[in-house]
Amino acid sequence: MENQNHKPSPSGAALLPFLVFVIVYMATGIILNSLGVEMAFYQVPAPVCILPAIILAFLMFKGSVDDKFTDFVRGCGNENIIIMCLIYILAGAFATVSKESGGVDSVVNFALSIIPLQFITGGIFLIGCFISISTGTSVGTISTVGPIAVGLAQKGNLPMALVLGSLVGGAMFGDNLSVISDTTIAATRTQNVDMKDKFRANIKMALPAAIITFVILLIVGKPEVLPALEDRPYNPILIIPYLFVLISAIAGMNVFLVLTSGIILSGIIGIAIGGLDLMTFAQNIFTGFSGMFEIFLLSMLTGGLSYMVSKNGGIEWLVQKIRGFAKGQKSAEVSIALLTLLTDSATANNTVAIIIDGPVAKEISNDFKIDPRRSAALLDTFSCVMQGIIPYGAQILIAAGLTKELGANAVSPMELIPFLWYQGILALFAIASIFVRYADISGEWDFEKDKLKEEN
Repeated sequence: MENQNHKPSPSGAALLPFLVFVIVYMATGIILNSLGVEMAFYQVPAPVCILPAIILAFLMFKGSVDDKFTDFVRGCGNENIIIMCLIYILAGAFATVSKESGGVDSVVNFALSIIPLQFITGGIFLIGCFISISTGTSVGTISTVGPIAVGLAQKGNLPMALVLGSLVGGAMFGDNLSVISDTTIAATRTQNVDMKDKFRANIKMALPAAIITFVILLIVGKPEVLPALEDRPYNPILIIPYLFVLISAIAGMNVFLVLTSGIILSGIIGIAIGGLDLMTFAQNIFTGFSGMFEIFLLSMLTGGLSYMVSKNGGIEWLVQKIRGFAKGQKSAEVSIALLTLLTDSATANNTVAIIIDGPVAKEISNDFKIDPRRSAALLDTFSCVMQGIIPYGAQILIAAGLTKELGANAVSPMELIPFLWYQGILALFAIASIFVRYADISGEWDFEKDKLKEEN
């Protein structure tokens, strides 16, 4: 987390608290799932699951309680952790205000109005892409667009699993790329890079995968009967805040300025059009803040635990083991990818996986001179790949659950997996980028100063 004057002695035992966290998180989900509890992996909040790990760290690490508490608080208050948390709450406020003003409905309805009905499956994928990249949430995208997708699949006599699989793929596209996504925020802050740079590294992998997926869906996703669409009104002005945030963030504007301006712009438009008033505007801002509380708290607690683990040699031990496997940049990047895939499969939460693996990836990045813009892109991409295919992840559980809730022919999570084409194609492009280097971005990184070298 912080640069130390000397590296601690490597200690595999120091990683035990992190292992306890993952085991508690995973075991809770497995047990609840066996009891038939829906969304089993999401019933016990992650900040609660990390408490046993923190207690263990205090018990097993040497030093006085006061010293250990100081270390823990130092990790919680790390600059990158605090910045990450502030971005979280601003992103939450923007997403909530924009949604409550009618922005999400307008985006969906606008897209449906311009997509030819014979290409509706590919259109659902594109809608998922745009909603998720605008709002930063794959779960929210699936929940919003899912009922529409189910209805269109029924009316067009399309395979339900194909349509929902395309929606999940589109949702993961934006989750991976959005500048206000939890995963983007966590990946960029743990690697200390700008969002625009991570986006430029990421888009080279995600865009080709999305284009290929879209083309395939155009070919195989034609409905047998063209579905009739009911009139769905939209206001293009409500789409402006999403475009502003996306374009200004990619252009390099300070993220705090981007999100604050986005919140104000959404509020002004919402009040002018009539969806909001000053009171509901203020309430929605706070609702957005509150909605990010769990990930805010988890980031702080994980930051404190990570500092304690790092100070006692846990991360150094893991990096040394990876160093023994890795022979250069390519194999080191493979290590980051595998570590991320494993952590996400265990926690069923891509943001949690990035928060856990971020400090390790940063050490590997420094050790093997991997551009941290690249390591941020790898963390985000592979966590979204795994999150988008595990049948016990929130995205697939919600998508499959919609068929039951809406009275359609029920589709199980396992039935969706063969149709998650975007995630598989994205994984191929991400792996190829390690060996072919087509996704590297310009500019040389100064590892001593931990920033992009200035051009002469």
